[in-house]
Amino acid sequence: MNLYKYLAVISLSATVLSCGGKKSNKKNNFSVEITSKNKEFKVNDTLKFNLKNADGRSTSQISYYIGETKVPEENGQIILKDIPLGSQNFRAVINSEDKTESLSQNIKIYADEAPTIYNVKILKEYPHDIEAYTQGLEFYKDTLYESTGLRGKSSLRKTDYKTGEVLQKIDLDPTYFGEGITILNDKIYMLTWQSMLGFVYDVNSFEKLKDFRFEESKEGWGLCNNGKTLFKSDGSEKIWTLNTETLEENSNFQLVTNKAIYSKANELEYVDGLIYANSYTHDGIMIIDPTSGAIKGVVDCRGLKEKVTQHNKLDVLNGIAYNPKTKTFFITGKNWDKMFEVTFEPK
Repeated sequence: MNLYKYLAVISLSATVLSCGGKKSNKKNNFSVEITSKNKEFKVNDTLKFNLKNADGRSTSQISYYIGETKVPEENGQIILKDIPLGSQNFRAVINSEDKTESLSQNIKIYADEAPTIYNVKILKEYPHDIEAYTQGLEFYKDTLYESTGLRGKSSLRKTDYKTGEVLQKIDLDPTYFGEGITILNDKIYMLTWQSMLGFVYDVNSFEKLKDFRFEESKEGWGLCNNGKTLFKSDGSEKIWTLNTETLEENSNFQLVTNKAIYSKANELEYVDGLIYANSYTHDGIMIIDPTSGAIKGVVDCRGLKEKVTQHNKLDVLNGIAYNPKTKTFFITGKNWDKMFEVTFEPK
């Protein structure tokens, strides 16, 4: 199975940066050179480097960082363990006689194992609103909730998943393009695409409780939660964590396999310590370890789209929900007239 057939690779070029406001290397007494080929590594590899001192200036302290994580060094070597994956800055901060210099180089750190590939096993098929441009899908207390997109057609709805009947629905203002949802403590959190804005609703009445803004992430795509933290995708290689009280973006991690960095994680679902993410424009689902960003598995969903009614509005796979009562997944797509109850089996 060729992973690259249904996941998009981000190609990030390595660059050498000089920090601390210096316009020319001539003003720096120190320089750092990574001796490893291509500046690409895997977890537990050894990063080797040379720190050069142009005029033999004495130093009081030298610290090393990968991203914001301080890392131990010994004899010009750093073991890449317990560090963030993806495209990162390796940084040396040197305190010398009369100034502090910060030097960095861009490196890539990949996961140490290839993802496991899974097939989809269809258990049942259910009707789904062919007009629903599905963005978010989530079970909460054995009830299925769904958000839909497109300006002028975006909505939040409660449905009977067995019949496809819409039990409750509100429409968003036509200026907003609805995106993913997640539900926690009787509150529905919903994103919009490019407005840098989200909404919080009461799960029973659909009354809007408040708005929230996201300042750091690129856009609003998918949402899920682990009961304590919200996870948000934005179309980039990053998944962001949000504080459930303030809804501020606390941190992020990147999506990485053993060979590449990936983007376009769309609708999200959190199950048993892992994030399941639709891969936008591809018939695949990424299975992500949120503690590291490593893509542990990929579900091959090719062929599902051909099982629904073919029409001119038919769009991509999107929408993944886990029903803890049946211990099965439910997946659909944008303007699909079917929803599939499935399990995932290793190839």
